[in-house]
Amino acid sequence: MLSPHASPYRAPAWLPGGHLQTIYANLFIRVPPVVYRRERLELPDGDFLDFDWVDGQPGTLKDSDPLRTKVRVESYVPVVVLIHGLEGSADSHYARGLMAHVRAQGWHGVVAHFRGCSGEDNRLPRAYFAGDSEDIERMLRHVKTRHPDVPLYAVGVSLGGNALLKWLGEQGESAKALVKCAAGVSAPLDLTAAGHTLDRGFNRRVYTARFLLTLKAKALRKATRFPGVLDAKAIAAATTFREFDTLVTALLHGFRDAEDYWLRVSSKPLLKSIAVPTLVINAKNDPFLPAWALPTAADVSLAVTLEQPDTGGHVAFPSGPFPGRLDWLSQRLMQHFNNRAW
Repeated sequence: MLSPHASPYRAPAWLPGGHLQTIYANLFIRVPPVVYRRERLELPDGDFLDFDWVDGQPGTLKDSDPLRTKVRVESYVPVVVLIHGLEGSADSHYARGLMAHVRAQGWHGVVAHFRGCSGEDNRLPRAYFAGDSEDIERMLRHVKTRHPDVPLYAVGVSLGGNALLKWLGEQGESAKALVKCAAGVSAPLDLTAAGHTLDRGFNRRVYTARFLLTLKAKALRKATRFPGVLDAKAIAAATTFREFDTLVTALLHGFRDAEDYWLRVSSKPLLKSIAVPTLVINAKNDPFLPAWALPTAADVSLAVTLEQPDTGGHVAFPSGPFPGRLDWLSQRLMQHFNNRAW
């Protein structure tokens, strides 16, 4: 369904356009650092996942019976798990912003890192990708084991948003056993549309080129560690996501090529199957995904709320007078979770 908010976000007049909003927010608006507690989960396949935690405040009051008698339960505060975007981490501006808000409310928060994104290369000849439902489930189940008796709220940003939404759609009602409510922010819901958009013109020269710097470096290290698996020369020459995803992502994760990968892992077709209350935020001027590819109310289940402001860029949503702030998104997400609290 469509959000009841007619216009939930408006970009400041001094920062027009999706490109400026995206680039300025990422490079020039300061978000204070957050002190995390690192936890490593060793996986049965020999790899690992890293989680960066902020710990909530004990002593929250909870209803204990139908008479609404209050009892003090030391660990009964919700936990918010954030799944980052492409080449993101707990240090990404949106992660620091949300975790600061989570901590200020006294809740638990954690950034779950995809393989190879926590500052250390993963161990296997595989990486992470936009439809890795198995690792999404591993992340959520691990967080739930740490806080089994409290509500878990999940946020996926950009690539992580697509992966989370895909998992939610695949699981349907079963997802409620792990997640009470969820949100996807600037997710490339139609990866074919996003891939082709990012591989053209300004997008290719700026966004794609920047992502490929670190993606190619990681892939070339894998090519050295696992001889014969990847074509290092071709990877070094790649200048588009289509080339990289064909040479690396598709090859490592069982897809024919980039087009097959993009088609098979896009979350948009699964939005109709989501049963967990889920907020999906996409700015219509997001440079990564054209507005024509965004879902409508007819494309989603009744559990999904679409919020599609005209402005905001890609995981940006700056606000306030110059030099600006990046607190709108965190506040909106916390509002969504608070509406479902307990």
